[in-house]
Amino acid sequence: MSRTLRWIVVVVFVLAAAAVLRWTVFEPKPLEVQVARVDRGPVEEAVTNTRAGTVKVRRRAKLSPQVGGRVVELPHREGDVVRKGDLLLRLDDRPQRAQLEVARRDVTAAQRRAEEACLAAELAAKELVRARGLAKAGIASDQQLDSATTEQERTAAACAAARAAVEQARAGVHAAQVQVDLTELHAPFDGVLAQVSTQVGEWITPSPPGVPIPPVFDLLDRSSIYISAPIDEVDSLRVHRGQEARITVDSRPGKEFPGHVVRVAPYVEDVLEQNRTVEVECELEDPSLAADLLPGTSADVEIVLRRKDNALRVPTAAIGEGKAVLVLENGKLEERTITTGLGNWELTEVVKGLKEGELVVTLRDSTAVKAGVRAVPKP
Repeated sequence: MSRTLRWIVVVVFVLAAAAVLRWTVFEPKPLEVQVARVDRGPVEEAVTNTRAGTVKVRRRAKLSPQVGGRVVELPHREGDVVRKGDLLLRLDDRPQRAQLEVARRDVTAAQRRAEEACLAAELAAKELVRARGLAKAGIASDQQLDSATTEQERTAAACAAARAAVEQARAGVHAAQVQVDLTELHAPFDGVLAQVSTQVGEWITPSPPGVPIPPVFDLLDRSSIYISAPIDEVDSLRVHRGQEARITVDSRPGKEFPGHVVRVAPYVEDVLEQNRTVEVECELEDPSLAADLLPGTSADVEIVLRRKDNALRVPTAAIGEGKAVLVLENGKLEERTITTGLGNWELTEVVKGLKEGELVVTLRDSTAVKAGVRAVPKP
Protein backbone atom coordinates (compact mmCIF):
# COMPACT_ATOMS: atom_id res chain seq x y z
CA MET A 1 0.00 0.00 0.00
CA SER A 2 1.40 3.31 -0.97
CA ARG A 3 2.01 6.06 1.51
CA THR A 4 -0.73 8.30 -0.01
CA LEU A 5 -3.30 5.58 0.22
CA ARG A 6 -2.43 4.97 3.85
CA TRP A 7 -3.03 8.67 4.62
CA ILE A 8 -6.37 8.56 2.87
CA VAL A 9 -7.42 5.57 4.93
CA VAL A 10 -6.35 7.30 8.15
CA VAL A 11 -8.26 10.49 7.29
CA VAL A 12 -11.40 8.55 6.46
CA PHE A 13 -11.12 6.60 9.66
CA VAL A 14 -10.67 9.78 11.71
CA LEU A 15 -13.65 11.46 10.05
CA ALA A 16 -15.81 8.40 10.59
CA ALA A 17 -14.79 8.21 14.24
CA ALA A 18 -15.55 11.93 14.68
CA ALA A 19 -18.97 11.48 13.11
CA VAL A 20 -19.71 8.52 15.34
CA LEU A 21 -18.62 10.48 18.42
CA ARG A 22 -20.67 13.51 17.26
CA TRP A 23 -23.86 11.54 16.99
CA THR A 24 -23.27 9.37 20.04
CA VAL A 25 -21.11 10.66 22.85
CA PHE A 26 -21.18 14.35 22.00
CA GLU A 27 -24.69 14.55 20.58
CA PRO A 28 -26.70 17.37 22.29
CA LYS A 29 -29.57 16.30 24.49
CA PRO A 30 -33.06 16.64 23.02
CA LEU A 31 -34.87 19.86 23.98
CA GLU A 32 -37.56 19.46 26.61
CA VAL A 33 -40.78 21.18 25.52
CA GLN A 34 -44.18 21.65 27.07
CA VAL A 35 -46.77 19.84 24.98
CA ALA A 36 -50.47 18.98 24.94
CA ARG A 37 -52.26 16.19 23.15
CA VAL A 38 -54.77 16.97 20.41
CA ASP A 39 -58.08 15.62 21.70
CA ARG A 40 -61.81 15.87 21.27
CA GLY A 41 -64.29 17.72 23.46
CA PRO A 42 -66.49 20.81 23.68
CA VAL A 43 -65.25 24.11 22.26
CA GLU A 44 -66.96 27.44 22.82
CA GLU A 45 -66.88 30.89 21.30
CA ALA A 46 -67.42 33.51 23.98
CA VAL A 47 -67.13 37.23 24.71
CA THR A 48 -66.19 38.88 27.97
CA ASN A 49 -66.68 42.30 29.48
CA THR A 50 -64.23 45.04 28.50
CA ARG A 51 -64.20 46.60 31.98
CA ALA A 52 -65.07 45.25 35.38
CA GLY A 53 -68.76 44.63 35.88
CA THR A 54 -70.69 45.26 39.08
CA VAL A 55 -73.02 43.26 41.30
CA LYS A 56 -76.27 45.24 41.61
CA VAL A 57 -79.82 44.87 42.91
CA ARG A 58 -82.99 45.54 40.96
CA ARG A 59 -84.95 46.65 44.00
CA ARG A 60 -83.15 49.25 46.05
CA ALA A 61 -85.01 52.00 47.89
CA LYS A 62 -83.52 55.06 49.54
CA LEU A 63 -86.18 55.95 52.09
CA SER A 64 -87.05 59.03 54.12
CA PRO A 65 -90.30 60.11 55.83
CA GLN A 66 -92.50 62.59 53.94
CA VAL A 67 -92.87 64.87 56.95
CA GLY A 68 -90.38 66.33 59.38
CA GLY A 69 -90.19 65.64 63.07
CA ARG A 70 -88.27 64.15 65.96
CA VAL A 71 -87.41 60.45 65.85
CA VAL A 72 -88.98 58.59 68.79
CA GLU A 73 -88.66 54.96 67.62
CA LEU A 74 -86.05 53.18 65.48
CA PRO A 75 -86.60 49.41 65.79
CA HIS A 76 -83.89 48.24 63.35
CA ARG A 77 -80.17 48.78 62.77
CA GLU A 78 -77.89 48.54 59.77
CA GLY A 79 -77.62 44.97 58.51
CA ASP A 80 -81.01 43.88 59.90
CA VAL A 81 -83.31 41.84 57.68
CA VAL A 82 -86.80 43.34 57.53
CA ARG A 83 -90.08 42.17 56.03
CA LYS A 84 -92.52 44.13 53.94
CA GLY A 85 -94.62 46.34 56.22
CA ASP A 86 -92.19 46.29 59.17
CA LEU A 87 -91.89 49.59 61.03
CA LEU A 88 -88.59 51.29 60.26
CA LEU A 89 -89.08 54.65 61.96
CA ARG A 90 -91.66 56.59 64.00
CA LEU A 91 -91.69 60.35 64.51
CA ASP A 92 -93.25 62.29 67.37
CA ASP A 93 -96.89 62.39 66.20
CA ARG A 94 -98.47 64.48 68.99
CA PRO A 95 -99.16 67.53 66.79
CA GLN A 96 -100.73 65.36 64.09
CA ARG A 97 -102.84 63.44 66.60
CA ALA A 98 -104.06 66.72 68.10
CA GLN A 99 -105.20 67.82 64.63
CA LEU A 100 -106.91 64.44 64.21
CA GLU A 101 -108.83 64.95 67.46
CA VAL A 102 -109.94 68.42 66.34
CA ALA A 103 -111.12 66.96 63.03
CA ARG A 104 -113.13 64.26 64.80
CA ARG A 105 -114.81 66.87 67.01
CA ASP A 106 -115.62 68.88 63.89
CA VAL A 107 -117.46 65.85 62.57
CA THR A 108 -119.52 65.59 65.75
CA ALA A 109 -120.41 69.31 65.60
CA ALA A 110 -121.29 69.08 61.91
CA GLN A 111 -123.55 66.10 62.58
CA ARG A 112 -125.44 68.05 65.27
CA ARG A 113 -125.92 71.00 62.91
CA ALA A 114 -127.13 68.64 60.22
CA GLU A 115 -129.65 67.08 62.60
CA GLU A 116 -130.97 70.54 63.50
CA ALA A 117 -131.21 71.66 59.88
CA CYS A 118 -132.91 68.50 58.75
CA LEU A 119 -135.47 68.65 61.59
CA ALA A 120 -136.33 72.17 60.44
CA ALA A 121 -136.66 70.85 56.89
CA GLU A 122 -139.05 68.11 58.05
CA LEU A 123 -141.16 70.69 59.91
CA ALA A 124 -141.27 72.97 56.86
CA ALA A 125 -142.36 70.05 54.69
CA LYS A 126 -145.26 69.35 57.06
CA GLU A 127 -146.21 73.02 57.07
CA LEU A 128 -146.28 73.02 53.28
CA VAL A 129 -148.66 70.03 53.24
CA ARG A 130 -150.93 71.81 55.71
CA ALA A 131 -150.81 75.06 53.73
CA ARG A 132 -151.81 73.25 50.54
CA GLY A 133 -154.81 71.70 52.32
CA LEU A 134 -155.93 75.08 53.66
CA ALA A 135 -155.46 76.71 50.28
CA LYS A 136 -157.55 74.00 48.67
CA ALA A 137 -160.31 74.68 51.21
CA GLY A 138 -160.09 78.40 50.48
CA ILE A 139 -158.85 79.26 53.94
CA ALA A 140 -155.19 80.08 53.12
CA SER A 141 -154.21 82.67 50.57
CA ASP A 142 -151.84 82.16 47.68
CA GLN A 143 -149.26 84.29 49.48
CA GLN A 144 -149.32 82.00 52.49
CA LEU A 145 -148.90 78.98 50.19
CA ASP A 146 -145.94 80.62 48.44
CA SER A 147 -144.29 81.40 51.78
CA ALA A 148 -144.70 77.80 52.95
CA THR A 149 -143.27 76.51 49.69
CA THR A 150 -140.27 78.82 49.91
CA GLU A 151 -139.59 77.85 53.53
CA GLN A 152 -139.72 74.16 52.69
CA GLU A 153 -137.22 74.60 49.84
CA ARG A 154 -134.92 76.76 51.99
CA THR A 155 -134.83 74.32 54.89
CA ALA A 156 -134.35 71.33 52.52
CA ALA A 157 -131.34 73.09 51.00
CA ALA A 158 -130.00 73.87 54.47
CA CYS A 159 -130.36 70.20 55.42
CA ALA A 160 -128.45 69.11 52.30
CA ALA A 161 -125.72 71.69 52.98
CA ALA A 162 -125.40 70.52 56.60
CA ARG A 163 -125.05 66.91 55.47
CA ALA A 164 -122.38 67.97 52.96
CA ALA A 165 -120.58 69.72 55.80
CA VAL A 166 -120.60 66.43 57.71
CA GLU A 167 -118.92 64.68 54.74
CA GLN A 168 -116.42 67.53 54.52
CA ALA A 169 -115.61 67.15 58.21
CA ARG A 170 -115.14 63.40 57.72
CA ALA A 171 -112.74 64.13 54.86
CA GLY A 172 -110.87 66.36 57.28
CA VAL A 173 -110.56 63.38 59.65
CA HIS A 174 -109.14 61.29 56.80
CA ALA A 175 -106.64 64.03 55.94
CA ALA A 176 -105.59 64.31 59.57
CA GLN A 177 -105.22 60.52 59.79
CA VAL A 178 -102.95 60.59 56.71
CA GLN A 179 -100.72 63.11 58.47
CA VAL A 180 -100.55 60.78 61.47
CA ASP A 181 -99.71 57.83 59.21
CA LEU A 182 -96.91 59.83 57.55
CA THR A 183 -95.09 59.96 60.88
CA GLU A 184 -94.37 56.24 60.46
CA LEU A 185 -92.11 54.74 57.81
CA HIS A 186 -92.60 51.08 56.84
CA ALA A 187 -90.53 48.74 54.64
CA PRO A 188 -91.97 48.63 51.10
CA PHE A 189 -90.52 45.16 50.47
CA ASP A 190 -88.44 42.41 52.11
CA GLY A 191 -84.79 43.38 52.28
CA VAL A 192 -81.67 44.27 54.21
CA LEU A 193 -81.00 47.69 55.73
CA ALA A 194 -77.72 48.67 54.14
CA GLN A 195 -77.66 52.08 55.79
CA VAL A 196 -79.41 53.88 58.65
CA SER A 197 -78.41 57.52 59.00
CA THR A 198 -80.40 58.74 62.02
CA GLN A 199 -80.79 58.08 65.73
CA VAL A 200 -83.61 58.31 68.26
CA GLY A 201 -84.02 61.94 69.36
CA GLU A 202 -82.72 63.49 66.13
CA TRP A 203 -84.81 65.82 63.99
CA ILE A 204 -85.54 64.89 60.40
CA THR A 205 -86.40 67.42 57.71
CA PRO A 206 -87.93 66.25 54.41
CA SER A 207 -86.10 67.22 51.26
CA PRO A 208 -87.52 70.34 49.55
CA PRO A 209 -88.12 70.05 45.78
CA GLY A 210 -84.84 70.28 43.90
CA VAL A 211 -82.69 70.07 47.05
CA PRO A 212 -81.08 66.62 47.49
CA ILE A 213 -80.88 65.48 51.11
CA PRO A 214 -79.30 62.11 52.02
CA PRO A 215 -81.94 59.43 52.71
CA VAL A 216 -82.47 58.00 56.16
CA PHE A 217 -82.55 54.34 55.03
CA ASP A 218 -81.01 52.37 52.18
CA LEU A 219 -83.02 49.16 51.72
CA LEU A 220 -81.75 46.37 49.45
CA ASP A 221 -83.68 43.37 48.18
CA ARG A 222 -80.97 40.69 48.11
CA SER A 223 -83.22 38.37 46.10
CA SER A 224 -83.03 40.74 43.10
CA ILE A 225 -79.26 40.49 42.58
CA TYR A 226 -77.96 40.81 39.03
CA ILE A 227 -74.62 41.59 37.35
CA SER A 228 -74.16 44.54 35.05
CA ALA A 229 -71.14 44.40 32.72
CA PRO A 230 -70.02 46.36 29.65
CA ILE A 231 -69.13 44.52 26.44
CA ASP A 232 -67.49 45.98 23.34
CA GLU A 233 -69.90 47.48 20.84
CA VAL A 234 -68.59 45.15 18.09
CA ASP A 235 -70.02 42.17 20.02
CA SER A 236 -73.40 43.74 20.76
CA LEU A 237 -75.29 42.10 17.87
CA ARG A 238 -74.00 38.64 18.83
CA VAL A 239 -75.24 38.78 22.41
CA HIS A 240 -78.90 37.96 23.06
CA ARG A 241 -81.22 37.41 25.97
CA GLY A 242 -81.16 33.84 27.26
CA GLN A 243 -77.56 33.04 26.30
CA GLU A 244 -75.46 31.10 28.79
CA ALA A 245 -73.10 33.14 30.95
CA ARG A 246 -70.36 32.33 33.44
CA ILE A 247 -69.91 34.85 36.23
CA THR A 248 -66.98 35.39 38.58
CA VAL A 249 -66.76 37.92 41.41
CA ASP A 250 -63.69 39.30 43.10
CA SER A 251 -64.99 38.39 46.55
CA ARG A 252 -65.16 34.68 45.59
CA PRO A 253 -61.81 33.96 43.89
CA GLY A 254 -61.67 30.70 41.98
CA LYS A 255 -65.43 30.19 42.02
CA GLU A 256 -67.60 30.40 38.90
CA PHE A 257 -71.36 30.97 38.97
CA PRO A 258 -73.59 29.75 36.10
CA GLY A 259 -76.02 32.34 34.80
CA HIS A 260 -77.75 33.72 31.73
CA VAL A 261 -78.25 37.00 29.90
CA VAL A 262 -81.51 38.79 30.80
CA ARG A 263 -81.03 42.13 29.07
CA VAL A 264 -78.90 43.81 26.42
CA ALA A 265 -79.06 47.61 26.47
CA PRO A 266 -80.70 49.12 23.35
CA TYR A 267 -78.03 51.80 23.04
CA VAL A 268 -74.26 52.23 23.01
CA GLU A 269 -72.68 54.02 25.94
CA ASP A 270 -70.11 56.62 24.92
CA VAL A 271 -67.80 57.34 27.87
CA LEU A 272 -64.95 59.82 27.49
CA GLU A 273 -61.53 58.21 27.01
CA GLN A 274 -63.03 54.72 27.04
CA ASN A 275 -64.21 52.29 24.39
CA ARG A 276 -67.84 52.46 23.38
CA THR A 277 -69.68 49.68 25.14
CA VAL A 278 -73.10 48.11 25.56
CA GLU A 279 -74.39 47.19 29.01
CA VAL A 280 -75.37 43.56 29.50
CA GLU A 281 -77.31 42.30 32.51
CA CYS A 282 -76.96 38.71 33.74
CA GLU A 283 -78.66 36.78 36.51
CA LEU A 284 -77.42 33.70 38.36
CA GLU A 285 -79.21 30.40 37.80
CA ASP A 286 -79.34 29.75 41.55
CA PRO A 287 -81.05 32.65 43.40
CA SER A 288 -79.76 31.36 46.74
CA LEU A 289 -76.17 31.89 45.56
CA ALA A 290 -77.03 35.36 44.28
CA ALA A 291 -78.40 36.37 47.67
CA ASP A 292 -74.94 35.85 49.21
CA LEU A 293 -73.22 38.33 46.87
CA LEU A 294 -72.61 41.86 48.10
CA PRO A 295 -73.96 44.66 45.90
CA GLY A 296 -71.16 46.82 44.58
CA THR A 297 -68.68 43.93 44.24
CA SER A 298 -66.63 43.79 41.04
CA ALA A 299 -67.59 40.99 38.68
CA ASP A 300 -66.66 39.53 35.30
CA VAL A 301 -68.98 37.91 32.78
CA GLU A 302 -68.17 35.40 30.02
CA ILE A 303 -71.06 34.96 27.56
CA VAL A 304 -71.15 31.78 25.47
CA LEU A 305 -72.07 32.65 21.88
CA ARG A 306 -71.68 29.21 20.27
CA ARG A 307 -70.70 25.73 21.39
CA LYS A 308 -69.60 22.61 19.50
CA ASP A 309 -69.35 19.24 21.22
CA ASN A 310 -66.83 16.52 20.27
CA ALA A 311 -64.69 18.96 18.30
CA LEU A 312 -61.02 18.29 17.52
CA ARG A 313 -59.23 20.87 19.65
CA VAL A 314 -55.89 22.23 20.86
CA PRO A 315 -54.94 24.75 23.52
CA THR A 316 -55.14 28.23 22.02
CA ALA A 317 -51.64 28.94 23.38
CA ALA A 318 -50.27 26.36 20.93
CA ILE A 319 -51.29 28.43 17.90
CA GLY A 320 -48.69 30.91 16.72
CA GLU A 321 -48.59 33.61 14.09
CA GLY A 322 -50.22 32.62 10.84
CA LYS A 323 -52.01 29.77 12.64
CA ALA A 324 -48.78 27.78 12.77
CA VAL A 325 -48.27 25.03 15.33
CA LEU A 326 -45.24 22.93 16.26
CA VAL A 327 -45.96 19.20 16.28
CA LEU A 328 -43.66 16.77 18.13
CA GLU A 329 -43.36 13.77 15.84
CA ASN A 330 -40.71 11.05 15.84
CA GLY A 331 -38.60 13.02 18.29
CA LYS A 332 -38.49 16.20 16.17
CA LEU A 333 -40.48 19.41 16.00
CA GLU A 334 -42.42 19.91 12.79
CA GLU A 335 -44.24 23.14 11.88
CA ARG A 336 -47.72 22.96 10.37
CA THR A 337 -50.32 25.51 9.36
CA ILE A 338 -53.81 24.61 10.53
CA THR A 339 -57.36 25.71 9.79
CA THR A 340 -59.33 26.73 12.90
CA GLY A 341 -63.01 27.00 13.79
CA LEU A 342 -64.59 28.04 17.07
CA GLY A 343 -62.27 29.21 19.80
CA ASN A 344 -61.67 31.20 22.91
CA TRP A 345 -58.72 32.15 25.07
CA GLU A 346 -58.38 28.55 26.32
CA LEU A 347 -59.26 26.11 23.52
CA THR A 348 -59.56 26.33 19.72
CA GLU A 349 -61.24 23.95 17.28
CA VAL A 350 -59.00 22.42 14.59
CA VAL A 351 -60.77 21.96 11.26
CA LYS A 352 -57.75 20.84 9.25
CA GLY A 353 -54.03 20.16 9.76
CA LEU A 354 -53.88 17.94 12.86
CA LYS A 355 -55.01 14.48 13.95
CA GLU A 356 -56.33 13.30 17.28
CA GLY A 357 -53.57 12.13 19.60
CA GLU A 358 -50.73 14.23 18.14
CA LEU A 359 -48.60 16.34 20.46
CA VAL A 360 -48.37 20.12 19.97
CA VAL A 361 -46.07 22.57 21.71
CA THR A 362 -47.99 24.91 24.02
CA LEU A 363 -45.12 27.13 25.21
CA ARG A 364 -42.45 28.72 23.00
CA ASP A 365 -40.36 30.27 25.74
CA SER A 366 -37.08 30.16 23.80
CA THR A 367 -35.81 30.77 20.29
CA ALA A 368 -34.49 27.22 20.43
CA VAL A 369 -38.05 25.93 20.22
CA LYS A 370 -38.42 25.75 16.44
CA ALA A 371 -39.00 23.36 13.59
CA GLY A 372 -36.33 20.70 13.00
CA VAL A 373 -35.12 20.57 16.59
CA ARG A 374 -34.95 17.22 18.39
CA ALA A 375 -37.25 17.39 21.40
CA VAL A 376 -38.97 15.38 24.10
CA PRO A 377 -42.02 16.22 26.21
CA LYS A 378 -41.38 17.79 29.58
CA PRO A 379 -42.04 15.31 32.37
